Amino acid sequence: MTGIKTLLAGLAAATMLCGVAVGQELTMRIHQMLPAQATIPAKAIEPWAKALEEQSGGRLKFELYPAMQLGGSPATLFDQAKDGVVDVIWTVLGYTPGRFPKSEVFEMPFLVTNAEDTSVAFQKYVEANAMDEFAGVHLIAVHTHGPGLFHTKNPVNSLEDLKGMKIRGGSRVISDMLGRLGAEPIGMPVPAVTEALSKGVIDGTTIPWEVTPSLKVSELVKNHTGFSGAHGLYTQTFAFVMNQDSYDKLPDDLKALIDANSGVEVARAFGKAMDDGDAAGLAIAEKLGNNIVTLDDAETARWKAAAQPTIDQWFSDMDGQGIDGKALYEKATALVEAETAM
Repeated sequence: MTGIKTLLAGLAAATMLCGVAVGQELTMRIHQMLPAQATIPAKAIEPWAKALEEQSGGRLKFELYPAMQLGGSPATLFDQAKDGVVDVIWTVLGYTPGRFPKSEVFEMPFLVTNAEDTSVAFQKYVEANAMDEFAGVHLIAVHTHGPGLFHTKNPVNSLEDLKGMKIRGGSRVISDMLGRLGAEPIGMPVPAVTEALSKGVIDGTTIPWEVTPSLKVSELVKNHTGFSGAHGLYTQTFAFVMNQDSYDKLPDDLKALIDANSGVEVARAFGKAMDDGDAAGLAIAEKLGNNIVTLDDAETARWKAAAQPTIDQWFSDMDGQGIDGKALYEKATALVEAETAM
């Protein structure tokens, strides 16, 4: 697959068989937290919306509202879709701690490989194990970003260098991991990172390369630290969902059109957009002459050992909820390895 445009072009031929009839135009509002030029808004959501408009013969229309233009905070986006405030949202699941415990397994340290393969694994995992967490909304797709890494004012060349640094974490699990690695975790949604770095509220942030251009991170800090091997430090989980009533009120042919533009291949395309964004973000930092560090195998192994208690704690947390966390972790890691090996 070469991206969401190729995906949706391929789906168009199949969905034309639905026989979309002439009818009333339906307009849906899509709300999300990042600027319109950020990777997923520009390279995934907008093409998805345009393709559906074309495939429906203009019967479906989408209005795009980036950067929380319709109000609320990133943490309220899922409920905006569930409650019918808007029709469609894209959000980070980790912004509502404890609400998606089964999905949370994909945030475990050193599970992610790349965004495309991990996103496909995540979609398959949710469909098989966690659809109950999306009750009340119509799930279009879930996905992840690529390997998360450190972007810091002072260089991080070893585990000891991280000690005491105020580092932004994007979820409960990631903040737990940062604390065990020796940092002082500061939880915040990703749109707040630019101001927090500028004002010295944080010394650095954990994000993938993909989002650094829209947040100007490579201009604000000059040090970036990643890891050796096939697995990145962490990833975050995202969901692209529709209000259930907005879906249910559609005629059958338009429901079929939405269904044809949902699921594994949409997850793949969103992940591919993230991977392409990682390459673009890295190129900007390189052009700026920033200090880009890849920790060697031995040092990476030290970080993995230091992060393992986060995984163990998650198992314990899940046991307390009557969920077999270890079994879910084994399923998640197996799916990631299988997709990455293809």
